[in-house]
Amino acid sequence: MNLRNIFHILGIFVLMIGAAMLPAFVISAMLHEAAWTAIGLASLVTMGAGLLMYVLIPRTGERISLSHREGFVIVTLAWVLASAFGGLPFLFSGVVPTFCDAFFETMSGFTTTGASVISNLDRASKGILFWRALTQWLGGMGIIILSIAILPILGVGGMQLFKAEIPSPVKDKITPRITETAKNLWLVYVAITAVEIVLLWLGGMSVFDAVCHAFATMATGGFSTFDASVAQFNSLYIEIVIIVFMFVAGMNFTLHYRLFKGDAKSFFRDPEFHFYGAIVLVATALITLDLRFHYFSSLGESLRRAAFQVVSIITTTGFATYNFDQWPAPSKFILVLLMFIGGCAGSTGGAIKCLRFMVVIKQTFIELTRLIHPHAVISVKIAKVAVPPEIVSSIRSFFFLYIAIAMAAMLALTLLGVDMVTSISGVAATLGNVGPGLGLVNASSTYSELPQAAKWILSVCMLLGRLEIYTVLVLLVPDFWKK
Repeated sequence: MNLRNIFHILGIFVLMIGAAMLPAFVISAMLHEAAWTAIGLASLVTMGAGLLMYVLIPRTGERISLSHREGFVIVTLAWVLASAFGGLPFLFSGVVPTFCDAFFETMSGFTTTGASVISNLDRASKGILFWRALTQWLGGMGIIILSIAILPILGVGGMQLFKAEIPSPVKDKITPRITETAKNLWLVYVAITAVEIVLLWLGGMSVFDAVCHAFATMATGGFSTFDASVAQFNSLYIEIVIIVFMFVAGMNFTLHYRLFKGDAKSFFRDPEFHFYGAIVLVATALITLDLRFHYFSSLGESLRRAAFQVVSIITTTGFATYNFDQWPAPSKFILVLLMFIGGCAGSTGGAIKCLRFMVVIKQTFIELTRLIHPHAVISVKIAKVAVPPEIVSSIRSFFFLYIAIAMAAMLALTLLGVDMVTSISGVAATLGNVGPGLGLVNASSTYSELPQAAKWILSVCMLLGRLEIYTVLVLLVPDFWKK
């Protein structure tokens, strides 16, 4: 493993994070906010650190060829460093009191979780709010994917980074060259974001709020510019626009790319999209009925609240128009289940993903069939294509690891004195990159009341959830570090 090349590339990433702070610095300076000096200083410190890593630890060779192991190390450390340096604007401006809180907030941003420790957003610096939203937008498609389009120019191969950043059950490169794949995904991402910005602005949002909410929507992040989240606007039009774009962000982005290329039929051929849509419809119907008979007096009000929250939770966005912690138990139970399911593979969402659930469900029925027909040879098929046994096995292992990590984290939080409801929902919301949960971390509150040790645990959960567990845990295997 070539540590010089690893640190050289990480220096580039840190340099990019510092440069990404500059728009927030300009916004804050133009508005004559007190935070502009803090953001500027954070940018200088971050770019300086990145430049030092880049210059003082030069790469070996004219072109860097990364191994799979080096790709996993770079991706994991890039997310940790991005969160550490990205938290400096929050820390230097005094928005948060400790480095732990700054790290938590930024890890939440880059992992598109949306769990926050910051309150009084209505009076916060616009520069800080913009940086907060930008961390999610960059993390949504992946700062690593963005770098794949840039690193080849610097003589760095990107395939290993792509595999480490997107450990999805089924790879689906839309072009033969990995650089072109990254560029095309980002073009689609930017184009859809721009459309949502215009629609939100037409609905009465300011340009600033429209940009920040579009960033958070397409990243399935959920950071708002107001404490009340989307409820602040009390607009059915804005809620419908955000519902549509949250749903879009929870879909596989290769489907959007094909739509841009004129292949609209790909949506109808994709079984995961059907499964995803069916879950949304069924969950919305069940919660609507529960709210109508046990909470709201109007069917329209019940449907409006249920539809928004179902799409927000299953896509792991985390926006809210109502504090669902006050809803009846059946509705809250369904929402917690959705926190574990998540959106489609290849989306900006988190959690386990619909495709994995489809494979596990099909495999379960196959096992039942084998009890009746012991000699039958049956394989799991998605879109009439057999899923290789090693992928089915990997998905089963992923399910086990996901649940085991969730249970361990929940136990750790309860040992720290956190109540059970908060522990269960908080871990589900952070490991699934959702954001708001129940109890102390409900949609009307923040994670600030939790002990610092709990925030570190949940920060690890966010990282594991964003990089889909294997990318991080493989670093803990002793054989990984052997030559």
